[in-house]
Amino acid sequence: MSSGTRLLLIGPPGAGKGTQATRLGEHFGIPAISTGDIFRENVKNETELGKKAKSYMDAGENVPDSLTNDLVQDRLSQADCADGFLLDGYPRTAAQVDALEDMLAAQSTRLDAAVELVADVEVVVDRLRQRSIDQGRSDDSEDVVRHRLEVYAEQTAPLIEVFQQRGLLVAVDGIGPIDEITERIVARLAAADVN
Repeated sequence: MSSGTRLLLIGPPGAGKGTQATRLGEHFGIPAISTGDIFRENVKNETELGKKAKSYMDAGENVPDSLTNDLVQDRLSQADCADGFLLDGYPRTAAQVDALEDMLAAQSTRLDAAVELVADVEVVVDRLRQRSIDQGRSDDSEDVVRHRLEVYAEQTAPLIEVFQQRGLLVAVDGIGPIDEITERIVARLAAADVN
């Protein structure tokens, strides 16, 4: 895989997208862009976007498309994304898929692959409960986590079929040691001749 690679990670909350995004970004030399991290940074700094986003995040709801699309479009227009990127946590809805396609078409580029991290619901609930304890995150209580998983199943999981129909989906088992999961993803992308 060469520079110019444009990827996204999709999977339920707690599937390890953040961890793998960082590792894959380093591996391929492209920026890993996490909408969740951007939202949390804005919440921490009490920006206007952060204040708006916090009420949704604390309730386990997705931040509305309009706020998210503007944020992502601004980020993808930055110079470090010219030779590729990896999106973590975006798109989450069909409208966001369309918005992303429009953003990339405006730059005369396209998405190369959508990597799906497949993970059992109870495994991700346990992971997120532990993360809540370790990091003190208000968006990781068990009730909020289970609601986020319901929202994911309702709104985001259908996107997997969209990416599959477009020939972009690369599904990878997201359970196991971190290094092995990274190796699985890299191998599947190479097998799919993504570049």
